[in-house]
Amino acid sequence: MLYLIIALTVLISIKGFKDLSFFNKYKFNISSIKNGEKYRMFSSAFLHVDFNHLFFNLFTLLVFSNQILNELGGLYYIIIYIVSLYFGNYYTYKQYKNNGFYSAVGASGAVSGIVYSAILLFPEMKLVFIFFPIPLPSYIFGIGYLLYSLFGMKKQLGNIGHAAHFGGAVAGLIGILILKPELLFKETTLVILLILPVIVYGVLKKKGVL
Repeated sequence: MLYLIIALTVLISIKGFKDLSFFNKYKFNISSIKNGEKYRMFSSAFLHVDFNHLFFNLFTLLVFSNQILNELGGLYYIIIYIVSLYFGNYYTYKQYKNNGFYSAVGASGAVSGIVYSAILLFPEMKLVFIFFPIPLPSYIFGIGYLLYSLFGMKKQLGNIGHAAHFGGAVAGLIGILILKPELLFKETTLVILLILPVIVYGVLKKKGVL
């Protein structure tokens, strides 16, 4: 299931790199969705801005997916992926519905949902990066991922769906708590930590910073 998603995303993204009309037809775009092209809510997740964007999303997905697949199986994995993808884009649509020109691409919502699900399931998981060879708790990566999204939304970086990170993360968080409600009591502190970036976003949004 994971490798099928990766293969489709790579092939479709490369097609989008080479074919601008294809890219524009399937990217997330507010005006087009309002005009009935609802398929963009899903198709945009298989397109990316460039190879760096594609690699970062798929690398993150690969790192966090096996834990969910081993714990919940392929069916629940794909449910979390699709639900996070949709709600990431739905949240983006709601946020930018008055800006018909707003466009975005990327599997950001789906990846964020998978990241948060894996972190909740395996809070003891450690990550080591080549550029920072010190083991870090997985939740630090997750929080950092969303804080980067805050920065991306503020600066309007590229066509990347930064807003989708939030919708997807919340969907993944709620989804895994529905499937494993005992985590709410076993990992209360972790749940609070993972929700913090969303709270930060809400405060900044209310103050008009975002």
